[in-house]
Amino acid sequence: MLHLDDTIAAIATPPGEGGIGIVRVSGPRALAIADRLFASGSRAPSHLASHTIRYGKIRDTATGERVDDALLLLFRAPRSYTGEDVVEFSCHGGPAILRRVLGLALREGARLAEPGEFTLRAYLNGRMDLAQAEAVCDQVRARTDAARRLALSQREGVLSREVGRLRQEVVGAMAAVEASIDFSDEVGDLDYPALEARLRRIRGEVEALEATSQAGRVFREGVRVAIVGRPNVGKSSLLNALLREERAIVTPVPGTTRDLIEEAASIRGIPVRAIDTAGIRQTCDPVEQIGVARARAALERADVALVVLDAVEGWTAGDAEAAAAAAGRQAVWALNKRDLAEESALAARIAEARDRAGGAPVVAVSALTGEGLDSLEEALAAAALHGALPEAAAVVTNVRHAEALRRAAASLQEAEATTLQALPPDLITVDLRGALDALGEITGETASDEVIHRIFRDFCIGK
Repeated sequence: MLHLDDTIAAIATPPGEGGIGIVRVSGPRALAIADRLFASGSRAPSHLASHTIRYGKIRDTATGERVDDALLLLFRAPRSYTGEDVVEFSCHGGPAILRRVLGLALREGARLAEPGEFTLRAYLNGRMDLAQAEAVCDQVRARTDAARRLALSQREGVLSREVGRLRQEVVGAMAAVEASIDFSDEVGDLDYPALEARLRRIRGEVEALEATSQAGRVFREGVRVAIVGRPNVGKSSLLNALLREERAIVTPVPGTTRDLIEEAASIRGIPVRAIDTAGIRQTCDPVEQIGVARARAALERADVALVVLDAVEGWTAGDAEAAAAAAGRQAVWALNKRDLAEESALAARIAEARDRAGGAPVVAVSALTGEGLDSLEEALAAAALHGALPEAAAVVTNVRHAEALRRAAASLQEAEATTLQALPPDLITVDLRGALDALGEITGETASDEVIHRIFRDFCIGK
């Protein structure tokens, strides 16, 4: 583990130019370093109250040179992000200025912080648990508003409180078992049927929480959507419509798209990589053959296939080939060019597509007018989430948490089996201890040093 008896410093704002840049210092020498570098009136920073902001000048004590005008923010332990004394120098956001200020802090006794070390210290000092610390990284990396809300919820402790409640349920069951061992004369023999029902209920709650992880992962990590179909059905137009910008070249000439075009979008709060592909068909053109091969490869890597058909022309052998390529995976079928189809013909096309779609949703849409686009986005979001829109307050977004919940549920299932066989109570406690340890890994009570370091090494420096 890293030591807490030294002082760390880092640039806390992203690289490059900006209006403001922040150098953060935390540890026992933070106030002394501020006293050395920052001048503002007659009162030294170490004499200021916590949560104070002061305007002043940063100086190089070795030369007397004024480095920058800055704001100093001071937070005294334990009421700071890390739980230690923290000072932040808000300077002009030029790289040269920030590097110079950081260099001065290091010269005055700080060392350069490791990735995630400020948040690691917050965890080690009890300012947050491990799940909350991971949520800090999720907040920084959130690509949509929905992902941001989930990360904020986790950082505020919603998941931690639910995991803590489940741990207390397991502790209560374990206490009942151990009481029957240690105080059998007073409490009587273990009530195996009641315990089995209790464990089954707890396991169901653990499994329900783990079941939110599929949707949670989608909101956190996003999905890849491959737009496939025969040439000239409007795949590139549909990509542009989803992006709300003209990204892909659109012409009436079949086969215009030869290579993959991949762009980021947000669909119902889900981060999406939308991939426009070459039209899938048999061709003698060697360049187009490469494009078709890449389209099939993109489809293999995709989480969801958006199969595009022409609402005017109806079903063709080319549509059959594209549909066969997308068979066996999550898919949404889009009948494009609905604005050009007569109403009676459109209804027949929709019915035909539903017969062939194998249960995949079919949406009539116009990439040109935007009609049906909201319904298409809703269908894509449902396909990405496999229909599992999370309604619970606590949602699991982290693979590590989901795996810990699965192990907890497995241990509880073993405890149930032991209880059903009316085996000695001390065997039941072994499985219950396994469930407790697995749940404790989520919030950090039982996480190993190796796990903790693996988590924080993925953070950025300065956070």
